[in-house]
Amino acid sequence: KPVFGEPDAHGNYIKLINYPNGGLPYLCFTAHHDTVHVQDGMQHLVVNGDKVMASDSNCLGADCITGVWLILEMIHAQIPGIYVIHSGEEEGCKGSSAMIKDHPSWLGHTKAVISFDRKGEESIITHQMGIRTASDAFAVSLSEALGLTTMRPDNTGAYTDSNEYVDVVGECTNISVGYLNQHSKNESQDLFFAYLLLEHIKAADWSKLVFEREPGTYESDYGGYGWGGRYS
Repeated sequence: KPVFGEPDAHGNYIKLINYPNGGLPYLCFTAHHDTVHVQDGMQHLVVNGDKVMASDSNCLGADCITGVWLILEMIHAQIPGIYVIHSGEEEGCKGSSAMIKDHPSWLGHTKAVISFDRKGEESIITHQMGIRTASDAFAVSLSEALGLTTMRPDNTGAYTDSNEYVDVVGECTNISVGYLNQHSKNESQDLFFAYLLLEHIKAADWSKLVFEREPGTYESDYGGYGWGGRYS
């Protein structure tokens, strides 16, 4: 709240930072503030090298609090963008789906939605649940813009808030932030990668981004994740 102010009616926190010349931002960066915990309260953390885990908890909560941290740091650095920290993602993207129905005015100048909610260190998601949400050209250009050539297009995405935008925004992706074993007592976060990603985000050349996918278009690819049998 000190950074975003009060949430909207659905529990989403939204903040816009325009370009220095007053131009409207066209990149939306998202995370979600809910985590998968059975118990509440403070956690005891164990740091082993570059990895952090919770020693006496059912879940670390790096999914998606690493994304929240990245966004807070981007706002602190005054990087132009539309920043949305959604509610209820783990319950079926409740906050983002409700917000999209309200159709806030900034959606009209949004070209891409980039969620910080993917495990590992190499993914730029192009498909969620077997349906294309971002073009390969956009994914490759995002890797180039960040200067992280180890990150590449990945068609095995599950589902996160950026998927809710696909009918109104062309390029909707989710990128790796360095956590593993999400939703479990073994969930961990690679601290080195989180800081590395942040530094590359701060230095990113967003002008390299390529926008190809049209909002509302549907292209299936069940080969990557095997969703076809379950969700056909």
